Amino acid sequence: MRQEQKERMEEARKAALVREIAADFEARREARRSLERGWQLNMNFVSGNQYCDISTAGEIEEETAAFYWQSRRCFNHIAPTVDTRIARLAKVRPSLEVRAFSDADDDVKTARLCSNILKAVRNRIDLDGIIDRATLWSETCGTAFYKIVWNYEDGMVIGTDDTGHSIREGDVNVVALSPFEVYPDSLTAETLEDVKSLIHAKAVSVSEVRERFGVEVAGEKISDFPLVPFSAASGWKRPSDGGDAPAMEDAVILIERYTRPCGQYPDGRLEIVAADKLLYEGDLPYRNGDRGERVFPFVRQTCIPLAGAFFGTSVVDRMIPLQRAYNAVRNRKHEFLNRLSMGVIAVEDGSVDAEDLAEDGLYPGKVIVYRRGSEKPGFLESATLPSEFEKEEERLSGEFILVSGMSEISRNSANPTHVTSATGLQLLIDQDVNRMHMSVESMERAVRETGKQILHLYKQFAGARRVLRMTGTGGYAELVEFGRSDISADDVQFVSGYERTAEQRKEDILHLLSLGLLRDEDGKFSDDTRNRVLEALGYGSFDNARDISHLHIRKAERENALLAERDVEADGYDDHALHITEHVRALLSGGEEDAALRERILSHIASHKKRGA
Repeated sequence: MRQEQKERMEEARKAALVREIAADFEARREARRSLERGWQLNMNFVSGNQYCDISTAGEIEEETAAFYWQSRRCFNHIAPTVDTRIARLAKVRPSLEVRAFSDADDDVKTARLCSNILKAVRNRIDLDGIIDRATLWSETCGTAFYKIVWNYEDGMVIGTDDTGHSIREGDVNVVALSPFEVYPDSLTAETLEDVKSLIHAKAVSVSEVRERFGVEVAGEKISDFPLVPFSAASGWKRPSDGGDAPAMEDAVILIERYTRPCGQYPDGRLEIVAADKLLYEGDLPYRNGDRGERVFPFVRQTCIPLAGAFFGTSVVDRMIPLQRAYNAVRNRKHEFLNRLSMGVIAVEDGSVDAEDLAEDGLYPGKVIVYRRGSEKPGFLESATLPSEFEKEEERLSGEFILVSGMSEISRNSANPTHVTSATGLQLLIDQDVNRMHMSVESMERAVRETGKQILHLYKQFAGARRVLRMTGTGGYAELVEFGRSDISADDVQFVSGYERTAEQRKEDILHLLSLGLLRDEDGKFSDDTRNRVLEALGYGSFDNARDISHLHIRKAERENALLAERDVEADGYDDHALHITEHVRALLSGGEEDAALRERILSHIASHKKRGA
């Protein structure tokens, strides 16, 4: 009886928790409803549906024409501006490379391993495409998010369970999230660290819930959830405005509530709810903080941050008033030109068949029969096109450049300043990047924080043994076995700088060669420098065909690893000078602190000198 009572109390507690989470979600959803309508309006303007606005009731509604004959064409300047900004941001994307904290071999190897892990994850999950999607959301709505999680169903198969289901080693996944999916507990928090609780909600099918959690939930048709009714191609309309909002059949809203570590929950809290069932309840799953603490697996990226606001704004918000004015000027201008070309006919009442004249107009060769004694039909005199139309159109075009931060040279490949020198043109392009500094800086921080969280997840879940294909010196590939102890996620330093194209790297190398900065003190190129230059220029096979110094360096590195456990004798075919250099490097990088290792390295160096004599 006591056990049944405990079970009933537990069921009641879970039911109360589900109701509390659902009520919390609805409260956060209602608090930011006006923000969501603004994002929806931005998406409409980017997609070309530019005759809509937010009504006094807080809903998006279609604007009606004052007269049936009014022209309502859209001359979309927002979409190409967003495309140009996204393309520009893609060119200044930060690189995910790790720099060693010192010249010690352990730090160099750790940095190399971390860099190759990030490179492997980037290629596997197409991180560039994920960053592009997040940037599209941030440029359109002002804010985007990255969610970094560990997927246990990914990676290599390492065995099977009792049911025959494959057991995989797991791997990192990164997902780009729209701002519609993220609900903070405070809309005035300026950073993600200021948020104490955060909800990630999205509409999913019941089959996904069954597959992920093994729980059956009752699905329904969802059409009013903010994540569903959007189509970037055709624009969004509410059903009340005559549009058909897309809907998901047999779906539920999956709510994940993350709570930061506090006195009540030292390891934080994660609660997952769908429909009326509690799917998961426990601590925050990831030790993804800088010091191994449990934090939110989210990273925020903004277009333009706002003071005292969690969600940022975008250039689309600033361009909407200009776009409305520009559309109005162009349409009124076209209406005026139509009057000039087609004319306005004046007829005496009852003198002609007015309906026939209105339907067919005055086409060439038309015979007009009018009543005897009445005035002949004729065109009203029309004035020429006022110059104010042209002036206003030019002024609005200039304001588009001012507000968007994209000059004519970046947006239209035009050169209105008539600058002809390459340096001058590059300075104009750099000015556009400077105008986008806020967006560039936010994306740089977001990408680097994502890289840090990826390394933290590998540190937590990689296990004792894992194999990674790495790129080594000379362009060769090798399989490296590593474990979580080999990853130092807290002692890494990301390389500052941006990814450069192959042409830019080649140009930089040729410039350094012309300055003589790559020569040694004798004014010559070392074999290692020559090989690296050939590799950077895309001729790595040449150095492999003519020089094998990198192979000797690899052998010396393997010998250093063996010397940590036992004595190793030098071989007669070794390049003794290269080997001695690498062994001395290992000795100076911490090997001298271990007396036994120091003696083995010195003995090995002596064998090289003896054989090379």
